[in-house]
Amino acid sequence: MTLNAETEEVRPASALAGAPPARGWRALFPPAQWLAAYQTKWLAKDAIAGVTLAAYGIPVSLAYASLAGLPPQYGIYCYLVGGLFYALFGSSRQLAIGPTSAISMLVGVTVAGMAQGDPGRWASIAALTAVVIAVMCVLAWLFRLSSLVNFISETILLGFKAGAALTIAMTQLPKLFGVKGGGHGFFESAVTLGSQLPDTNFAVLAFGLAALAVLLLGEKFLPGRPIALFVVVISIVVLSVTPLGELGFKIVGALPQGLPDFKLPDLRVRDVDGVIPLAFACLLLAYVESVSAARALAQANGYEIDARQELLGLGAANLAAGFFQAYPVAGGLSQSSVNDKAGAKTPLALVFASLTIGLCLMYLTGLLYNLPNVVLAAIVLVAVKGLINIGELRHVWRVSRFEFGVSMVAFGGVLLLGILKGVIVAVLVSMLLLIRRAAHPHVAFLGHIPGTRSYSDIERNPDNESVPGVLMFRVEASLLYFNVEHVRDAVWQKVRSAAGPLSLVVCDLSTSPVVDLAGARMLAKLHEEFKAAGIRLRLVAAHAAVRDILRAEGLEENVGYFGRRITVADVIDEFRGRPGNAAA
Repeated sequence: MTLNAETEEVRPASALAGAPPARGWRALFPPAQWLAAYQTKWLAKDAIAGVTLAAYGIPVSLAYASLAGLPPQYGIYCYLVGGLFYALFGSSRQLAIGPTSAISMLVGVTVAGMAQGDPGRWASIAALTAVVIAVMCVLAWLFRLSSLVNFISETILLGFKAGAALTIAMTQLPKLFGVKGGGHGFFESAVTLGSQLPDTNFAVLAFGLAALAVLLLGEKFLPGRPIALFVVVISIVVLSVTPLGELGFKIVGALPQGLPDFKLPDLRVRDVDGVIPLAFACLLLAYVESVSAARALAQANGYEIDARQELLGLGAANLAAGFFQAYPVAGGLSQSSVNDKAGAKTPLALVFASLTIGLCLMYLTGLLYNLPNVVLAAIVLVAVKGLINIGELRHVWRVSRFEFGVSMVAFGGVLLLGILKGVIVAVLVSMLLLIRRAAHPHVAFLGHIPGTRSYSDIERNPDNESVPGVLMFRVEASLLYFNVEHVRDAVWQKVRSAAGPLSLVVCDLSTSPVVDLAGARMLAKLHEEFKAAGIRLRLVAAHAAVRDILRAEGLEENVGYFGRRITVADVIDEFRGRPGNAAA
């Protein structure tokens, strides 16, 4: 048993990272794991957390639905069914599922070009996208592709999120100023907004700024509380009992009462050009954000999530969204933090949240009639503020100007090309960065560490001693077909620039866990080239599998024995004529 210092509750050892993973059908159905250990005292906490999450989620989902270009109730449907179905298959106990700002914006700007001005087609494409995401999730689960998300660097996401935040904010500023807005893309929208500023509705602007101030103060002094709900209620009351509604405020209007019907999307994938790239981009964003938030919450609460199982949880949530008139959903850190801070112990909190939202849809939708759109804009503006991490950008600038530049490429890609193409740019840049690093590994040239039998990078350790007539190098990566020419060129460049004639070149393979056929043949080619120049090549510290392929290529007969116990020091001792192990 282990004591949680924050909650002062005793957790069973099975909740900790060291517990053996569940197997069989229990692994596919997480409720079978956490229900068996459910404690009665958690019920009240899950219920309170669920009601709190619903109070937070309803106003936020209304705002995000406007970003997606859909009627407000579609955002509520996302929270209603997304969390309920995630609770059946997700591995996180505190993750909250619903619409997010980036995905809502991605859906809105992309579907606009596909819908041809038809609201019904717009809703069908959004629902179809959610279904396609669910299919992609299942395929990714079957082929164990959950680790592929790790290839998208944090640096890329840092710039992407900042660009997405500014793009989303630009869509909401016209509502804040009470003007029409317009334009495509960030810069065109900014120019359009600037031209409309003389027409600002100052009553709407003042109301929006007051809402922003309350939301920001609540975020600072009352974190985790449903401040947005408070602002929504107050704004509805004010517009209902005062003449402000006659000053040009746009309101949400009537929402359909009742629960959404089960309905298959009216369209098929072949009917909508571009739905596959949209679904892939949404899946990428949803999975990265969901797993990141789930891992952070799991670490804080003393357990581990199953990244592969999260694909099923996310897939189930999106499948439900597509079949119940919603649009793509994900797990967001902000709503999940609300759920966690409100005391959620298990995914049962999501069930209580869905029940609360369902009751509101059946009996309370009429109360939202006079909700001003400017308040929804204020909620979105506060929400996307958290996507811009200035502190982390400064840190990246100090640590690596190159990484900062990569982040700015993603940032600029979103602003110049839009969120969908910005996602693609971010993925491509991540892949190119990975390929660049893999294709240009560091080749360390070694020197003797005084007073030891060890050798290390002489460039980083100028006090190291060079060995006359000997060049020693170590490739700090596997030797594979796409980097062998870089390694060969780096070695020959060093050979040509050597201060004196060389008699021996030593290749330390201790940091090359894999050598493929091209790598083995590159070493054989080096041997032939060095032999023609009167230089001997020796190989040391090769791993077992590496030794096997090198021997299969006949390297040992040509360069000499390279058993697992041969070190750089042994070869240097032999070169100097001292007794050692090189000939053992």
